[in-house]
Amino acid sequence: MNKTIVKVIMLMSVLLWNACTQESKQTNESAPLIGRPDMKVTNATLTPELLYCLPRVSDPKLSPDGSKALYGVTFISIEQNKGNRELVVVHLDGSNKQQITQTPWSEQNAVWINGGNEIAFLSNESGSSQIWIMKADGSNRQQVSNREGGIDGFLLSPDETNVLFFAQINYGKRTSDRYPDLPKASGRIVDDLMYKHWDEWVETIPHPFIASFSGTTTGEGIDIMEGEPFECPMKPFGGVEDLAWSPDGKQIAYACRKKTGMDYALSTNSDIYIYNVETKKTRNLTEGMMGYDTAPQFSPNGEYIAWISQERDGYESDKKRLFVANLSSGEKLYLTSEFDYNTDAFQWLANSQSLYFIACKEALTHIRQIGLDKQIRPITSGQYDYVGMHTAAGKMIALRQSMEYPSEVFSVNTETGEAAEISFENKVIFDQLAIAKSEPRWIETTDGKQMLAWIVYPPNFDANKKYPALLYCQGGPQSTVSQFWSYRWNLQIMAANGYIVVAPNRRGLPGFGQEWLEQISGDYGGQNMKDYLSAIDEIAKEPYVDAHRLGAVGASYGGFSVYWLAGNHQKRFKAFVAHAGIFNLEQQYLETEEMWFANWDLGGAFWDKNNAVAQKSFANSPHRFIDKWDTPILITHGELDYRILASQGMSAFNAATLRGIPARMLVFPNENHWIAQPQNGVLFQRVFFDWLDKWLKE
Repeated sequence: MNKTIVKVIMLMSVLLWNACTQESKQTNESAPLIGRPDMKVTNATLTPELLYCLPRVSDPKLSPDGSKALYGVTFISIEQNKGNRELVVVHLDGSNKQQITQTPWSEQNAVWINGGNEIAFLSNESGSSQIWIMKADGSNRQQVSNREGGIDGFLLSPDETNVLFFAQINYGKRTSDRYPDLPKASGRIVDDLMYKHWDEWVETIPHPFIASFSGTTTGEGIDIMEGEPFECPMKPFGGVEDLAWSPDGKQIAYACRKKTGMDYALSTNSDIYIYNVETKKTRNLTEGMMGYDTAPQFSPNGEYIAWISQERDGYESDKKRLFVANLSSGEKLYLTSEFDYNTDAFQWLANSQSLYFIACKEALTHIRQIGLDKQIRPITSGQYDYVGMHTAAGKMIALRQSMEYPSEVFSVNTETGEAAEISFENKVIFDQLAIAKSEPRWIETTDGKQMLAWIVYPPNFDANKKYPALLYCQGGPQSTVSQFWSYRWNLQIMAANGYIVVAPNRRGLPGFGQEWLEQISGDYGGQNMKDYLSAIDEIAKEPYVDAHRLGAVGASYGGFSVYWLAGNHQKRFKAFVAHAGIFNLEQQYLETEEMWFANWDLGGAFWDKNNAVAQKSFANSPHRFIDKWDTPILITHGELDYRILASQGMSAFNAATLRGIPARMLVFPNENHWIAQPQNGVLFQRVFFDWLDKWLKE
């Protein structure tokens, strides 16, 4: 379940874009254009409506000469219940900012071409997602591809004579392929595992294609994995970062897990493949490396290739190691062997002797530089998270966020680490808001270790008053609680509603070394739950916290945590909120799709009575403690969630109701593991605070 924040941001952007692509061209043309919000702030307070109308900045790219930044900004309409993404160009000093598109077509995947004189991008203006180009000022917009079914992402070759794109292909899994005379039959025939994934029934897979590119048209695409029933990029988070051109345009690197069915469901063993454009031969660069291998990048001189590698098959939260291979000798170098933290993203420097990379350490995510000699130099610092970067001509831009401010584009001095904001998409609104401040707090755990928790105080905090407090339980379960900004689990809006928020980096979270991270596997309901209780108990001692008005909230594994705490909290809490949580681990084991996750984190199947780790895990299932539930609980879930099925939430609600416990359930028929649609997001926030206020304030 653990996914990096970089990929989650990318996926949420895609989800909002998909909401637009599902609209017809006629609807897009007739509906009012979604643009910059003109929101009025009342009492300097962040509301659900304000939260969901904040412009969302993503995917910054430097021009080839390093003088300008191109980025996307998604504007949201609660009324139209969707978002629309536009493109903006700004000089590196923050001057001359121009929105170069103003259309209802949600431009995506934008890159500079033709020496920075033009921009290529994806648009669904023609009715499907296709490649378009325009001048750098947004003029002379024209469609250059016309592939039936559309294009999901693309990379131009270094000389811009070819384009590598990926698109969905049919591979015989649809019922209509077996029975073409029954085109309206709705039944699905299933013969193997991985028939569903996250929020879709797997009936198509993405494949990479090469086509010629003239600057105004594209040729017929050639499938470089012709006849292979494997997905590339890998769903659901994979994108163009899993594809790469060599500097001479003669090779393509791609990440792929060449498995299907049950083998796919049980394994995380993907590899980096090198495809020769001239000979059409493919070789496996990482044969024998058993975990995830992703995100290949050739060095600028073409001598090396770098990628992110995990060591152990089946462990999706294993350390993300930065590897480099010499393409001539095949020699591999584990670059971050002396660095006990994940590599979330990276980019080569022009000298091909070092790389910039993003990593989270002690709940702060920053940019560092590492040489082929393994020497690491910190670049950025401060109470922020850097969640994306791009370099060109010796300059750098990066996306930066915190618990106090959503992502914006910053110009970063790679020598001094100084950063200056250049996008300012949210400044007008945030200048009117009272901001809740967060601070780190180190707390001793029951086994004598030190745990970092973020404490977020209400705006205009007064230490002489008493406030209700919320324990925030993180999902993943291996996703760090850093200086993140979320549009659903937003700690700023929780504090704005008068709550002190306690967000611990309990056992099982990255950023504190592998031992801390790995402790949770096979110990659900164990030490990490003690960590949660240590955190809330410590903060409840403060004179400004009302220890009689404590709540606990969380989603996914955080939802599991809330369900578990409901039966084991010894009356600490007065209200619970669980979204997309695991209530019954036995049920979850047989309902989820990525079996490698369940096998690794739970230890195996519940019917294996000789497996002590598995038996311990299933003995700690929250549903086994329902007889001890005694606290009001709100349960929310999406019915398109195929990772944790909505039946989990319904089971928990039914159990609470049958026990006579005050309970409420909010079900979204058209949402998945997240909540992507604006009106549903606002509804979630309203119900969330109505419930908490009822039990913790009234």
